[in-house]
Amino acid sequence: MQTQELSIPATAGSRQAGKTLYTVLLAISISHLLNDIIQSLIPSIYPSVKDTFHLTFTQVGFITLTFQLTASLLQPLVGFYTDRRPRPFSLAIGMSFTLLGLVLLSAAWNFASLLLAVCLVGAGSAVFHPEASRLAHLASGGRHGLAQSVFQVGGNAGSSLGPLLAAVIIAHRGQSRILWFSLAALVARFTLRELGKWYKQHTLDRRRRHRDQRLEHAAVLPPQKVILSLAILMVLLFSKYFYLASLTSYYTFYLIAKFHVSIRNAQVHLFLFLFSVAAGALIGGPVGDRFGRKYVIWGSILGVAPFTLLLPYASLPGTGILTVCIGLILSSAFSAMLVYAQELMPGRVGMVSGLFFGLAFGMGGIGSAVLGRIADYTSVQFVFRVCSFLPLLGLCAGFLPDLNGRKHNREILP
Repeated sequence: MQTQELSIPATAGSRQAGKTLYTVLLAISISHLLNDIIQSLIPSIYPSVKDTFHLTFTQVGFITLTFQLTASLLQPLVGFYTDRRPRPFSLAIGMSFTLLGLVLLSAAWNFASLLLAVCLVGAGSAVFHPEASRLAHLASGGRHGLAQSVFQVGGNAGSSLGPLLAAVIIAHRGQSRILWFSLAALVARFTLRELGKWYKQHTLDRRRRHRDQRLEHAAVLPPQKVILSLAILMVLLFSKYFYLASLTSYYTFYLIAKFHVSIRNAQVHLFLFLFSVAAGALIGGPVGDRFGRKYVIWGSILGVAPFTLLLPYASLPGTGILTVCIGLILSSAFSAMLVYAQELMPGRVGMVSGLFFGLAFGMGGIGSAVLGRIADYTSVQFVFRVCSFLPLLGLCAGFLPDLNGRKHNREILP
């Protein structure tokens, strides 16, 4: 990426207030793609390291838990800190942690070194998500939903591409091949450093100059309604990510157990589902900008229920079609929920982003563990039947206040 593409003169601040900076959004989305490709490598090396270090399944689960807890617990803390003390180059520093973690992961010599490596990758992720979300908010030109969707689609694409790249580069060749992915970290670090220069040039002075004006114009609900709305969003996040955990972690096992397909065939179905999740991330933000985020949230969570309820009883072709529909519809919710929460708490973009990305990480990890335990005692097919009812929690979205028309969109800076 060339620096001049991001270096818009600072004196143009007022002119840029209503302009969506697509170059910046594209750079952030590509960085998100690279970051999440790296994250998705961790599960891909489990078979290799399990055999190399003679690990138990409990130890393998502890690796996942260590990564997920590091990423989920640190994200809201990072966001809270940078809301008060912006750090334009923190994204590049966070990617340096990820790079160091990759190098250590490729050369890990025992279980403890594996845990340290995934901690470093988790720390890098904890810095990346809230700060990159803030940059997307800043570059949105008031189209906050669109900006978050563009940002989110990069991450979802990275999560779907990561396992395929890992299968080509790492599978049957050993963990040392992980070092090749350090090139992705280096590209991401360079891109994020250039974004940091743009962030420093265009944000810090304007932030100080407009802070009082921002708080004056921000539409704020009564504290009780804000707390209630956030609680409802937490319930909806639970519904979304527990259901997604059933598919991302156990979909291949479900297909093999029910339809007796090959592992390769099951992996193709999983890729199609993950690809639909990536594509669906582009829907929720722009639609929410135009028609209201509450209706996108409601339609995405509750609207997917007919498909999830049919899934346990569908044929193999029907299962493939239904899961693609589920991925497209369900993934459109996150951008709308994130921007809705940012509008509930103006001036707290980093903290809200860190909280929501952290919860997404945490609920995904906990959901995978809980559902795996249930599957051990019952069956994977029973898990899918139980989880099919989770989207009905989308009825709770009807209690969210309607924020349309409130003065919190274009004039508020992150």
